[in-house]
Amino acid sequence: MRIVHAVLVSMILALIPGAANAQGRPAHKDAVLYFVWPQNGAVIKGAFWARFGLRNMGITHAGDDYANSGHHHLLIDVDAPLNPNEEIPSDKSHLHFGAGQTEARIELPPGKHTLQLVLGDHKHYPFNPPVVSKKITITVK
Repeated sequence: MRIVHAVLVSMILALIPGAANAQGRPAHKDAVLYFVWPQNGAVIKGAFWARFGLRNMGITHAGDDYANSGHHHLLIDVDAPLNPNEEIPSDKSHLHFGAGQTEARIELPPGKHTLQLVLGDHKHYPFNPPVVSKKITITVK
């Protein structure tokens, strides 16, 4: 009985590290996510095309499980950090580009807005470490 108990405990303990890191696929160490346009501080009149850039990783569709690849998520006016163990939310502040898009027409109300890109894996989880752009601020007239 002791042997069975010891084996069960060993199996459970072996699974704990995997459970703690179940999300957050590894990212390329030199991955860079950035805005091609708009630039930080841009003043924009009306709707605009946001263009996304990525170096040292690839873009693919959501659901396609390829190493060193993911898809864009645009965070609009989001201050709270993302939880790396949860899916990136999908709402008006967290836009998903799961078809592999690298640009999108964005329409925002007049005023100052922050924009930030996050690369999500095939299941919409952030990578580990997270692949994020610098947060930029734009003004919509």
